[in-house]
Amino acid sequence: MSTEHLMGVYNRAPLEVERGQGARLWSTDGTEYLDCVAGISTNGLGHAHPKLVQAVTEQAQKLWHVSNIFRIPGQEKLADMLCETSFADVVFFTNSGTEAVECALKTARKYHVANGQPERIDIYGFDGSFHGRTYGAINAAANPNYTNGFGPPMEGFHQLIWGDREALETAFRNPTTAAIILEPVQGEGGCRATPDEDLRWMRQMADETGVLIIFDEVQCGMGRTGKLWAHEWAGMTPDIMAVAKALGGGFPIGACLATAEAAKGMTVGVHGSTFGGNPLAMAVGQAALSEIAKPETLAHVNEIAGYLKQQLHGLKERFPDVIVDVRGKGLLIGVKLVPNNREFMAWARDGQRLLVAGGGDNCVRMLPPLILTLEEAREAIERFEKTCEFARTQMAAA
Repeated sequence: MSTEHLMGVYNRAPLEVERGQGARLWSTDGTEYLDCVAGISTNGLGHAHPKLVQAVTEQAQKLWHVSNIFRIPGQEKLADMLCETSFADVVFFTNSGTEAVECALKTARKYHVANGQPERIDIYGFDGSFHGRTYGAINAAANPNYTNGFGPPMEGFHQLIWGDREALETAFRNPTTAAIILEPVQGEGGCRATPDEDLRWMRQMADETGVLIIFDEVQCGMGRTGKLWAHEWAGMTPDIMAVAKALGGGFPIGACLATAEAAKGMTVGVHGSTFGGNPLAMAVGQAALSEIAKPETLAHVNEIAGYLKQQLHGLKERFPDVIVDVRGKGLLIGVKLVPNNREFMAWARDGQRLLVAGGGDNCVRMLPPLILTLEEAREAIERFEKTCEFARTQMAAA
């Protein structure tokens, strides 16, 4: 086998994975790795979780796909579960996070059309954000690495500097503003968490101006921060929210959640999906949400996150020449480095069999499955520490 027939859009690590179990991955040559990537925050329950395996196996023997021209009971059940555990009244199911974001953007603009204000099309995002790879999503994030070469910018999308409240207030008061879109905790942008007081202020501004708030919790939602939804820490809610990743535990699924008011423009025929909400995805989604939403699961996330953060701060004190900062929330942890983060990832992978993800602002992300045990967390820290020691020697030799 070779990669010659694959589009060359990925800078893949030299690791061929064959199977996984819990927080472990094995390559085709039998090497075992401790997985603190979890499919980039996707395998929330680890690899091959028995309840997810059971859900997909049982459903696969009954029905895989049926068009959305028919009622799909699994959709209704999972929508009920999502609405019962969130602010939302209605749900649209997709196959991915970027599709959920696309639906959220369309929902926001349609809301203002339904209110007789079609001029309200402007959507403001933030630097360092990542919302997926569709046209709407890349324009909402406006990262030039993802927009360059794909034609002129789409009309109505604007970029704000993260943390610039004055500019954000101006955006809220712009009479043509439709929505503000943000990740409560940025993932790819370097694990920056928007302060709770800022989120509460945004809610007040949105209520005052009629602007909708869209949260992208594709990566930071589904228990990743120690609450089911990241915005719960701030005690406020958005109008629309995109979720995906851990909702399927590795199976492709996404969902756009909204209040009934925010979704008032999403009427028959204005949106759709061939595969979105298929019976297989719905079965897995129900199983994943049931497990992750358990109080004991969320309590475990907070326990393990507290340990990892404490230990990483300790490593920061011991290796100030390697670690600049430890940030994030829950098990969405960013470690800002002095050495190149891509080199550090390779040193961890090849030298310590520890898998960590990259991130903006020269961070590496630790995104272990939510079921990571305390023993595995200790093992992750030991391997991270040894990688820091190796990084120090490499930097001294340079």
